Amino acid sequence: MALTRRTPALARRLYRLLATALLSIPLALCAATVEGVGIRPITYPDPVNQGHTPGFVFYPSSGPTHGTTAFGPYDVAATPGAPAATGTWPLVVISHGHGGSDLGHHDLAAYLARHGFVVATFEQPGDNFHDQSGSATSRVLVGRAVEVRTVIDTLLADARWKTLIDPTRIGVAGFSAGGYASLLVVGAKPRFDLFIGYCHRHPDDEETCGPAKKLTPKAAAAYLANIQRDLPRWGDTADPRVKAAFVMAPLSLVFDKAGAHAIDRPVELWYGQHDHVLLPSENALHLEPLVRTLAHVHEVPKADHWVFLAPCSAALAKEAGDICKDPPGVDRTKAHQRINADAVAFFGKTLRVH
Repeated sequence: MALTRRTPALARRLYRLLATALLSIPLALCAATVEGVGIRPITYPDPVNQGHTPGFVFYPSSGPTHGTTAFGPYDVAATPGAPAATGTWPLVVISHGHGGSDLGHHDLAAYLARHGFVVATFEQPGDNFHDQSGSATSRVLVGRAVEVRTVIDTLLADARWKTLIDPTRIGVAGFSAGGYASLLVVGAKPRFDLFIGYCHRHPDDEETCGPAKKLTPKAAAAYLANIQRDLPRWGDTADPRVKAAFVMAPLSLVFDKAGAHAIDRPVELWYGQHDHVLLPSENALHLEPLVRTLAHVHEVPKADHWVFLAPCSAALAKEAGDICKDPPGVDRTKAHQRINADAVAFFGKTLRVH
């Protein structure tokens, strides 16, 4: 399932062999396994839209977790309000994709919590399953990274959570637009005018290029220039507290060499071989040679974009069948066993979990 980046450089090959060996170390040596997983809802302030947004905190629990708990259509392997395990844990913030949910990656969150991480999820304002009013605006294209920073600020100031979190060990994980946001948080600088070239190459991509078709070329260029000017509007999109990023099928066509070279922390990259939403050639594989700090690249063979969402419950499959279906030959549950284990190993190494 894994595909390592190809390069003729001997040093690069040796580095990858060493990194692969490190990631093959049993997970018990990389991170603690705890008795159970707790989950509590939380509300975060939203400095971009001047409101609030909901989310959850998953955390190591001293009480066992048996089975799952239903949160709407999601079957979550965590116990609401369970007692927290004693200790100070690294924090991982998860950013969902376009039109997603704060529980869209609940299996990754629970798996990380079971292996000794506090995990925060949040609903992306203006770009979630019930409100996409901010799509293609700076509220989302810039605001996503700002809101990750606010989630961290909130937890580190909260009396309940600050005693459980080690502020020197923070990571971020993201899918699709959330992967893009995660890259911004670890230093990437986007060039929004790169959308223009992409849409010339792929005029039939209605999801990405549909809004631009309503504008003249001059108006589209001016619109993107305005978003570019908004990049520092709410402060730096990079957060020095975040030490590593785990990105799945990230929107990355907006990064050129200089923008990707600005990333100065480790990045783990996953993508689906047959992703039709964010074409690998324009996104993940475009990004691959540009990131100096890339740890590994992994491909899920035959998979489409939605393989990175948590395996669907029967209820969710009825409500949102399209995102729950995978191409023939793809077993999402097995894919997530690999993805989740890799996330624990990656963060265990980069956040120095013992």
